[in-house]
Amino acid sequence: MNLFQHLQSEKLQHTTRRQFVRDCTTGLGGMWLASQGLANAAGPLKISHDTSAPLQPLSPSFAPKAKRVIYLHMVGAPSQLELFDYKPILKKYDGKDCPQEYLEGQRFAFIQGVPKMLGPQFEFAQHGKSGIWMSDRLPHLAKHADKLCVIKTMQSDQFNHGPAELLIHTGHANLGHPAMGSWVTWGLGSENQNLPGYMVLISGGRFPRVGSSLWGSGYLPSVYQGVQCRPSGDPILNSANPAGVSSDIRRRALDSLKNLNEQTFQEIGDPETVTRIAQYEMAYRMQTSVPETMTIDDEPAHIHEMYGTKPGKESFANNCLLARRLAENGVRYIQLHDWGWDSHGSNQEESIKGGFVKKCESIDKPIAALLTDLDQRGMLEDTLVVWGGEFGRTSMQENRGGGAANSFVGRDHNPNAFTVWMAGGGVKPGISYGETDDMGYHVAKDPVHIRDMHATMLQLMGFDAKRLSFPFQGLDQKLIGVKKAEVIKGILA
Repeated sequence: MNLFQHLQSEKLQHTTRRQFVRDCTTGLGGMWLASQGLANAAGPLKISHDTSAPLQPLSPSFAPKAKRVIYLHMVGAPSQLELFDYKPILKKYDGKDCPQEYLEGQRFAFIQGVPKMLGPQFEFAQHGKSGIWMSDRLPHLAKHADKLCVIKTMQSDQFNHGPAELLIHTGHANLGHPAMGSWVTWGLGSENQNLPGYMVLISGGRFPRVGSSLWGSGYLPSVYQGVQCRPSGDPILNSANPAGVSSDIRRRALDSLKNLNEQTFQEIGDPETVTRIAQYEMAYRMQTSVPETMTIDDEPAHIHEMYGTKPGKESFANNCLLARRLAENGVRYIQLHDWGWDSHGSNQEESIKGGFVKKCESIDKPIAALLTDLDQRGMLEDTLVVWGGEFGRTSMQENRGGGAANSFVGRDHNPNAFTVWMAGGGVKPGISYGETDDMGYHVAKDPVHIRDMHATMLQLMGFDAKRLSFPFQGLDQKLIGVKKAEVIKGILA
């Protein structure tokens, strides 16, 4: 075998079947894909960035309905049966043994044996002209019922928190994949070159279980990862100059570093060197822009009253107000994580009658204020607001260990059916989508997998989820992965 034949052989060994079919010189591969309705598989979108300005705004594939996203994640999975999915028949079964049909073939995190059914723990009523059912735990949000698009039939593949949180934010249950905010920022850039395009706010006293992997950039360039902001001190770590270093000194140091990096680029030609220069420059600009944007002290008194904020402290209310400020300052994707929604009933804080009630009180007024504030500023129509957890809760009371029910009222994990609501950004207002069964445990009509939610959100941002991809490990990687994902057309305005 000569050198040419050896190289040709190596190339063929590294060619996947997908690449062979796609690139076949006769064109038969493309013809076959088209005949199967898979033409998009042969045409991933070409996303091209200026390496010296990686966050410069880019145009989406088609006209978007939403320009930005505010994602409100309730870490631990709030009970849909106590908030949005009203099940009066379940109330009649309260305290009775769970029917076997709900136990056979099911996996639970903690339930064992035959648990008792658990009816809704709070009163429900219909709200607004739309008549959306909501419990009395969210009286302020209930006033916005006609703005909400409530999806009651969300489904997940995962029933443990870490993998489920990864799935709902990255599209995959394992580590190493980009978060949705990274995909969106990579595809669209950002409207403000003085702030990160993707920012994260934490409340509840703890990080989500898998931490920063929920806003990591995975195999996308690191400039597209989420940047976490802190409630006190420097909003972003290391954004301020060290003691004794003036802005002028920092500027001269960066200019010198820029010259060295430019020389390196001329010699080696690595585009990451140019990106690094751009990141240093943005970090310098952030020293002014971040403190201005991340302070809520200058907000008028009526805004503080509306949100229930307490400047200088960690709170979900403060983060909702910051989310509005970040949105109006051009940040593309804003992600809020609020810890404390894992209502197993193993103690008072994890009880539906205890800690759950407190959590509802902590989010009700701020979320209502956020929707009001966005609406009155004309921003809700092109801002997609999303609320939800990583899965739902069971229709039975948890009986950890298989004996009697837990000491406090609680529910186990349920990936089969849970609720997510959206508002603004091109979704139909004032609707409930999908139906669960009489016990609220399984989907009865219009199931929505997390992949479908992701495809729909990307559609609203101006992208076909089947074509937004990044080459990695021999595959055109996507947020929705390789399994079936459909846009939820029934919720599009």
